[in-house]
Amino acid sequence: MRLTTTIIAAGCGATQLRAAQWLPPIQAACDKYGIAEPLDVAAFLATLGAESGRLVYTREIWGPTLAQQGYEPPSKKASELGNTQPGDGRRFCGRGLIQITGRRNYTLAAIGLDLDLVNHPELLEQPVNAALSAAWYWASRKLSALAITGDFLGVSRAVNLGSATSKAMPLHYSERLALYVAAKKSLGLI
Repeated sequence: MRLTTTIIAAGCGATQLRAAQWLPPIQAACDKYGIAEPLDVAAFLATLGAESGRLVYTREIWGPTLAQQGYEPPSKKASELGNTQPGDGRRFCGRGLIQITGRRNYTLAAIGLDLDLVNHPELLEQPVNAALSAAWYWASRKLSALAITGDFLGVSRAVNLGSATSKAMPLHYSERLALYVAAKKSLGLI
């Protein structure tokens, strides 16, 4: 599917200028990972918009907050993220348009993207890599299967809670849903 600045702006909630800047990397990422069906594209763009603050952030804002302090070993969350070394929480904070977080996920993304992300995690802040990592994440978790059936809640739960079967409501779901509706409108689906 050929994306436009208008489609990206609507689906991600971004300005036209920001959408124009992101058009080439997002288009390339969608092409590489086969994100092409209209409902898939709508869900992907809405997720990018929600996860990146409307295409503003490619790096998690670091406090550290109480939750971010939990990224440090020896916590349970650090273990889940594969963070084993002191400083891993900050070093492997969320990066990319769908934020890759934790040493384990950076290692997997490094293999999938053929980038040295363990030694250079900041590579995920670059627009091309930020978009590719989001599409890689999408493909590696088979989110297109949920998206093309219109299960946007399932997609949102899988991205934000780590499980499509979770009963909890994803973070900022009303914002995600509004972006999804806008994306579907821009694609002529509604």
